[in-house]
Amino acid sequence: MDTSSRQRWLAVLANSPIDRLLELLPPALPAAPRWLRRAETGLMMLQGRSGGSGARFNLGEISVSRASCQIGGHVGHGWVRGGDGRHAELIAQADALLQDPARHGELMASWIAPLERELTERRAERSREAAASKVEFFTMARGE
Repeated sequence: MDTSSRQRWLAVLANSPIDRLLELLPPALPAAPRWLRRAETGLMMLQGRSGGSGARFNLGEISVSRASCQIGGHVGHGWVRGGDGRHAELIAQADALLQDPARHGELMASWIAPLERELTERRAERSREAAASKVEFFTMARGE
């Protein structure tokens, strides 16, 4: 698997609601994966850049949960914002299964494609809501 496609499916899984993952994933998940790291929650420092491209600065901390498991010969990792360890564990299991070439195409079509569509729709809806509240400001020049 190439890095960019793995990053894509991990981003989709991390940004999808856990309720949706619980609907899609369990039928294909193994009964007892080998856990390398059960879910644990900690803090991560967020960095920003002045003007988007300037010097880095520490913006603040965010809580994250992570988990790692092994299914067959594949190791899966899951990271998610917040303290929901179950979400991180689901992502780790899905990541390990998605790395299996024999199941990759089927799982991409049944898991990632619908989740990606839903994520795109949610982003478009938020964009429409933000655009509806957009206010145009203008200044009239005084002739002095």
